[in-house]
Amino acid sequence: MKVAVPKEIKNHEYRVALTPTGARELVSRGHTVSVQADAGEGAGYSNRDYEAAGARIESDVELLWQNAELVLKVKEPQPAEVARLTPRHTLFTYLHLAAEEQLTRGLMTSGATCIAYETITDGQGGLPLLAPMSTVAGRMAVQAGAHSLEKAQGGSGVLLPGVPGVAPGKVTVIGGGVVGENAARMALGLGAEVTIVDKSIARLEVLDDRYQGRIKTVYSTADALEHAAKESDMIVGAVLIPGAAAPKLITRAMLADMKPGSVLVDVAIDQGGCFETSKPTTHAEPTYIVDGIVHYCVANMPGAVARTSTQGLTNATLPFVLALADKGWQQALRDDPHFLPGLNVYDGQVTYPAVAEAFGLESINPGKVVA
Repeated sequence: MKVAVPKEIKNHEYRVALTPTGARELVSRGHTVSVQADAGEGAGYSNRDYEAAGARIESDVELLWQNAELVLKVKEPQPAEVARLTPRHTLFTYLHLAAEEQLTRGLMTSGATCIAYETITDGQGGLPLLAPMSTVAGRMAVQAGAHSLEKAQGGSGVLLPGVPGVAPGKVTVIGGGVVGENAARMALGLGAEVTIVDKSIARLEVLDDRYQGRIKTVYSTADALEHAAKESDMIVGAVLIPGAAAPKLITRAMLADMKPGSVLVDVAIDQGGCFETSKPTTHAEPTYIVDGIVHYCVANMPGAVARTSTQGLTNATLPFVLALADKGWQQALRDDPHFLPGLNVYDGQVTYPAVAEAFGLESINPGKVVA
């Protein structure tokens, strides 16, 4: 199969969808791998690294897409990339379509087969291709939030660990999944007072047992969220409903009760954000202020640590990439019931119910598509 790896063009996105090691695995199986010139540069991989792995370096981006059958990316395709998609393409990347109607309709118009990393499941009900980037984003959230608390960044001037004689900062994490737990671990490691809010009693029990009271656990209610807004120096939004838009849990009205200069870090921004006042930002301009509250809503946080993120991503995606290349997308999805939910758009139709519901569209059963 002809596999293409374009250079990411989203603002300050330095990751690449395939490492040279991954390219070597594909080439060893008889596939052709074409990598856009300098696609791996931001992650520390040179053109020579890919050539040594047996890949071809392509400087003509139009030719790269035209010759491709399987296109591997990191972030959702930008408008110029959507325009290059045709029915002969299979696109494999993060899509997060429930928050992007224009992108969804663009992919439908293209006729391409679009498979999303973030909706593939595993036998335990997890999201194995979302997990590595969720881990990175969760850990980065507190790092970015702590920086945003600095007075020069518009924050309140609170140092999370405090100092002797001065109380530490208070961090609330909404959502106790992969992102939430990693954010909480980072905040705890910095010496902050940490609370996780979640609707799952079972998950709160796991976290309480794991951290032995060092992290407070609170069942999520309107009262709990209002209390968090009033008391916290930083709130990390780590809510995930797979494939669907995130609920708005911190309203604009709540901002009036927050401490001036407090920080909201919305890791759910890819799915529309879980704060009412959230809007996507970039690494170039990561924050903005609403009613005295600093908002950090970068939609590709892991792109800032491209080397680590690229390696973690390829480790997770490579088995699926090999299956697509070896078998073709229909057989690969037919053989693996956990791979099948990754199909989001096919032949102009939405195949993921939560995406269709977000925009009032009809969805088709992906099982019928591959049958």
